[in-house]
Amino acid sequence: MTGLRLTRFQAALLFAFLLVSPATAEEIPKSLLPGSASATDHAVARVIDGDTLVLKSPLHGADQVRLVGLQAPKLPLGRKDYPTWPLAPESKRALEALTLGRRVRLFYGGSRKDRHGRILAHLQTTDGVWVQGEMLSLGMARVYTFPDNRTAAADMLALEQAARKAGRGIWGHPFYAVRDGERAGDVSRLAGTFQIIEGRVTKAEKVKSRIYLNFGQNWRDDFTITLQTRARRMFTKAGLDPLAFAGKRVRVRGWLKKRNGPVIEATHPEQIEIVDR
Repeated sequence: MTGLRLTRFQAALLFAFLLVSPATAEEIPKSLLPGSASATDHAVARVIDGDTLVLKSPLHGADQVRLVGLQAPKLPLGRKDYPTWPLAPESKRALEALTLGRRVRLFYGGSRKDRHGRILAHLQTTDGVWVQGEMLSLGMARVYTFPDNRTAAADMLALEQAARKAGRGIWGHPFYAVRDGERAGDVSRLAGTFQIIEGRVTKAEKVKSRIYLNFGQNWRDDFTITLQTRARRMFTKAGLDPLAFAGKRVRVRGWLKKRNGPVIEATHPEQIEIVDR
């Protein structure tokens, strides 16, 4: 897709495609089966945005469901001076097309509620479609995992990568581009936003209780990934040694902060993909 937003024709094609067929009919991963599902199917009342919907009947005292593992383009939703992210309305319409008029079953892969009281779940429609997988395949969301909710991350990352390579949905828009970790000045200007950054780790070192993965020679200015003790333990349990990432090209995702140079704090292994070994 070209330009800064979908044309009306492109949006109509996307919407029609969703209505006719649930894309590639992604099936829910085996890692979420069996035993992690809600006992019954639930009707969807409405969709709030591309990663949040409301059930017609409350479940465990809540009716809002946050599609765990996803970050869709954001809408203001009443927040003052909050901008609409590119393709946010299209992402909402995609989720509506997948879920409205259907019943869904909830599958849990970690913590079941967030701090806002919303249910955290993977969704499968009654016709067998994994909603998270479809949104990623369409390019209508990014993978967004947490230390306590990362089941099926590998499946989701593979679907995201395929959509990105094909330039589908958000991946045709520069707002969501994978950033070059070796261009620290450009990355630094994005502090305070969620980003996917790729580059080669030039140096990996442990200083006291923290590990630093540097993408340049000057740690005061260059992009860095940091890991604290708890995260290091999770990497070790997954058979990964962050200190061995030196010289490797990696892709990291997370909220970008400014601490000397630009920094992303890695809290769990699924945030970092090794692009080459």
